[in-house]
Amino acid sequence: MDIETLEKGSSLHQLKFLADASHVLQAEIARTDISLQKVMQWELGSVVMFEKIVGSPIDVLIGDRLIARGEVVVVNDSYGVRINEITHPDEKPV
Repeated sequence: MDIETLEKGSSLHQLKFLADASHVLQAEIARTDISLQKVMQWELGSVVMFEKIVGSPIDVLIGDRLIARGEVVVVNDSYGVRINEITHPDEKPV
């Protein structure tokens, strides 16, 4: 039995028309809360510290939904993300 036959009648088959729809994919390296007062004190060369350590997995999101975790890579002088984990649909970004 092929995949098309298996998908018929399933929710996957009903949503298949969305497969080629374009979505915004985000790779979030880190996030922090910072007061506007501190932002107003920034100067050229200011450094913003994050709690995540170098080498930690980064979150890959579509909208606000966490879909995967991975690591930053460089491919032909461009940044990319190597996917190391596909997350559960109910999991939240850290």
